[in-house]
Amino acid sequence: MRGTSRASLAAVEERFEPVLASAGSAASDLGEQLFAVVDALDSSGSLRRTLGDPSVDGEAKARLAGQLLGAADPRVVAVAQDAVRQRWSADADLAEALERLGFMAVLARAEHEGALAQVEAELFRLTRALIGQREVNRTLYDSAIPGDARAGLVDAILAGRASEVTAIVARRAASASRGRRYLATLGHVGDLIAERRKREVATITTASELTSAQQDRLAQILRQAYGREIQLNVILDPHVLGGLRIQVGAQVVDSTVLSRLADARRRLAG
Repeated sequence: MRGTSRASLAAVEERFEPVLASAGSAASDLGEQLFAVVDALDSSGSLRRTLGDPSVDGEAKARLAGQLLGAADPRVVAVAQDAVRQRWSADADLAEALERLGFMAVLARAEHEGALAQVEAELFRLTRALIGQREVNRTLYDSAIPGDARAGLVDAILAGRASEVTAIVARRAASASRGRRYLATLGHVGDLIAERRKREVATITTASELTSAQQDRLAQILRQAYGREIQLNVILDPHVLGGLRIQVGAQVVDSTVLSRLADARRRLAG
């Protein structure tokens, strides 16, 4: 998102947070209704363009949203109307913002129930289990396969071994990829959890296990670099021949052997 959209999202989020706090365990219901709003926008380009058009009067757009969402929870109607009143750099940013609010609502339930750390751990275990599973990941991203079928595959993978909030997130990531790879969506939600827990997440990809001392040292280095607490998520990937790939948010530090070989090939080709 560009500056205007980021400012609009921040304003809507700030007003939505007290609503989520008071909703308690019902916050996830608000999230799932917001996902339905996102699906409606994704399925209708004309609706998305109208509601995201900065040249259309904000109150007129809010009335239209209210008419379309008449049967929804009033709290969902209110936040959707708040969102369409804002200015967005691109109409796609409106749907992206509402999806983020939906995930925030689902995570607010886990936070209310004291299970946010559990959801974070479960999503990370799911991510780690899917590393290298190319056919499964391809299926979870394949738009030619119905969303319900992709969500059903997630259910089979989880096999009842995850919390309800984790299952909601994992199913949503599969049923509506919105152009993102499945693991990318799980990573996005992981970043939202880190924000709610006031921490950064560093994803470390390595070919071999890191000792506790190595992890502590790496966390200390990153904490000093970023000035805040760092949660390390370590992923073992046999395709990494050596070194580490460290990703914190959008920043990537890649010192793996494969990265250096690829760089050497580019230099030779150039």
